Amino acid sequence: MSKERTALVLGASGGAGGAVASKLREAGWTVKALRRVQDQHSMIHEGTTWVRGDAMNAADVARAARGVSVIVHAVNPPGYKRWDELVLPMIDNTIAAAVAEKATIVLPGTVYNFGADALPLVAEDALQRPSTRKGAIRVELERRIEAATRQDARALIVRAGDFFGPNSTSNWFAQGIVKAGSPVRKVSLLGDAGVGHQWAYLPDFALTVAKLLARRDTLEPFARFHFGGHWDADGTR
Repeated sequence: MSKERTALVLGASGGAGGAVASKLREAGWTVKALRRVQDQHSMIHEGTTWVRGDAMNAADVARAARGVSVIVHAVNPPGYKRWDELVLPMIDNTIAAAVAEKATIVLPGTVYNFGADALPLVAEDALQRPSTRKGAIRVELERRIEAATRQDARALIVRAGDFFGPNSTSNWFAQGIVKAGSPVRKVSLLGDAGVGHQWAYLPDFALTVAKLLARRDTLEPFARFHFGGHWDADGTR
């Protein structure tokens, strides 16, 4: 097993983590994933080696990360709740493991970091003045990752709009617009018409991450990219 082509995915049972894990496997990577509870499936399932552990437990993350060159941090608090308590401790555990392994941290980023003053075209290095509590947490999360790049870790942050796509239910599209797992009989437009919205199709997003990782040695130690995705100019398309 080559360390250069071995990745640990935190959050592989979710939308972004699962999509990135799939694209990495297709590209020939060895993929490990952390999961709190093992189910009836084998520890090796669909080409991914599942390791029992919790992203909130530093020892579990460090153990799972041994021998990897990439750690994909795609884990969120269960139910998307308790951000104040869980988000930063989880990234601290990932950072500690990445520093120990001299690995690259991959973060599926969001637009929470930015306020209205970053519009109309939000650049990768735009000032981050968030207007929400979660946005402030995201800013601090990225700050800690950047600090880790001064301790032999590297980082790749790919920021995107709202995710949608197969096997992804913990997002605005699947929870508010259509009913996940069922034939589409209606589409609910819960926002005001005329307000634009940025979307990211998960398989495309994951392929972009995999392609960037293929040339990560040519990127800056703290590399940031914005994923174009799909712009719905009036929120009804």
